[in-house]
Amino acid sequence: MKQDQLMSILAPGTLVVSCQAGPGNPFYSPEPMALMARAAEAGGAGAIRANGAADVGAIRAVTDLPIIGLNKLGDPGGVFITPTFESAIGLVEAGADLIALDGTLRPRPDGHRLHRQIERIHDELGVPVIADVDSLEAGLAARADGADLVATTLSGYTNGNPPTRPDVDLVRQLVATLDCPVIAEGRIRTPEDVRAVCEAGAYAVVVGYAITNPMDITARLVGAIPRG
Repeated sequence: MKQDQLMSILAPGTLVVSCQAGPGNPFYSPEPMALMARAAEAGGAGAIRANGAADVGAIRAVTDLPIIGLNKLGDPGGVFITPTFESAIGLVEAGADLIALDGTLRPRPDGHRLHRQIERIHDELGVPVIADVDSLEAGLAARADGADLVATTLSGYTNGNPPTRPDVDLVRQLVATLDCPVIAEGRIRTPEDVRAVCEAGAYAVVVGYAITNPMDITARLVGAIPRG
């Protein structure tokens, strides 16, 4: 996709709010995620990232902001972010403007190459693709396979040892190497984190739990209380 077309969908300097909740979270249903998206838009978010066609559809009903759709399938040990073409179809039908998918070098569950999935999303669904990667090598491969944007979403998660801070170094390496926009995502919690990834060259920034998961925020603050 041409750069000007991409910019018309997701503008540079956008704060993307990831409105997601997992099983066991009281917000785990489409209606609360739609409310989260409305609150994020009121606060100035320029786009929303959402998991599953039901959430994407509920969010699309309350906002005109661009929606990055994804489908979390499988388990953390394998490819699980929109791992097949079929898992992307419902997202676009529900209103997603971009598709995020697993761009790591792990084997894909359907045995197909990443470039084939991206090609089909481009040709049959007509939307840009964001490759969620965990390394510079994966970012290079995903771009070569046709990804329109590359995000640092999976940095640290595929080796089972996620850091506690944003992977600013990976953002900087990807920006210096790739000829496409780079999105910073992962453990971005403070204004200082946002500034750091922007200074590293991030095209856009995704923030999730620090905004949309009160349960996680509460647990971290409770954990900071001294226990006598």
